[in-house]
Amino acid sequence: MKLSETFIQSLPKVLLHDHLDGGLRPQTVIDLAKDQKYKKLPATDAGELAEWFHRGARRGSLPLYLEGFAHTCGVMQTEEALERVAYEMMEDMHKDGVVYVETRFSPIFHTDKGLHWDDVVNAVLTGLERGKKKFGVEYGVIICAMRNMQLSPEMAELAVDFRERGVVGFDLAGEEGGFPPKKHVDAFHYIQRENFNITIHAGEAFGKESIWQAIQWCGAHRIGHATRLIEDIGLDRHDPTKIVKMGYLAQYILDKRIPLEICLTSNVDTGAVRSVEEHPFSIYYRYKFRVSLNTDDRLMSDTTMTKEFKIAHQAFKLGLDDLEKITINSMKSAFIPYNRRIQVIYDVIKPGYVKARAQLKKRKG
Repeated sequence: MKLSETFIQSLPKVLLHDHLDGGLRPQTVIDLAKDQKYKKLPATDAGELAEWFHRGARRGSLPLYLEGFAHTCGVMQTEEALERVAYEMMEDMHKDGVVYVETRFSPIFHTDKGLHWDDVVNAVLTGLERGKKKFGVEYGVIICAMRNMQLSPEMAELAVDFRERGVVGFDLAGEEGGFPPKKHVDAFHYIQRENFNITIHAGEAFGKESIWQAIQWCGAHRIGHATRLIEDIGLDRHDPTKIVKMGYLAQYILDKRIPLEICLTSNVDTGAVRSVEEHPFSIYYRYKFRVSLNTDDRLMSDTTMTKEFKIAHQAFKLGLDDLEKITINSMKSAFIPYNRRIQVIYDVIKPGYVKARAQLKKRKG
């Protein structure tokens, strides 16, 4: 049955891979630029600025895709700006049907006007908590280190310092080529010793080697993107939807239930895949890999969770049962404690899908 966008929007959703600095509202970028006397914006009309971000992201290259962040980070340099962006994100999540979100960012990029890293994290958490009280969306924060910088130990310590205040994990982000995860192994060993959570961007712009390092060198509990894990999977020449041989890495990820944070629209934008239809998500899902659907960067890729669900529904013929399964698996893979995950699944997600099925049944009748 074809599901309408309005119906999909009403479904409970879980978002595990979303960059705070990649999801600003265009008008907010303009407002903050004015407040902070930031003069580098390519446009001062919200519609034109949004189109500039979208157009810039669709050039088929991760380094080119990342260029837009100079402007979003450029206007996120005060506590007031950071709190506003975080609060508005929670409002946008609520409108999108998201019941739990993990947002990630690197405090490194928000100190141009003298803020300390602690100030940055506190401001974001203040906005998120205010949004939670207003809109009822649960959240967690993931602190990112950057592949091309030497500050990963400091970011790892910062993440652990805030683990009791809303930070739930540690990530490694940025351009993959030339910056392998193993160069940051000391930071990840520290996170492991602290019994904390790890997700790593891997297999987006670089091959399966990056995914292997993320897991076996750095101890990743989840993988961001993992698009090129397909390189470790042998497909039937006559039926490319059928697996004939599983490599050791792919089999390990499948067996260990390591979650894959899939970002369909973003992967097309960066050139990780040529089209949604060619994305390996369908293969991963049908062969029981634990996959989640995510936005990555809502502003750059002009997307929402509703759009990502709709794309998966249309391109891969996913039904309501599939969307519920993906949502529950996403919540199972969240970095908050087990009892809170179970509570969201049984008190929010499952009742939400019961209600959705009743609506469909009523519509059929």
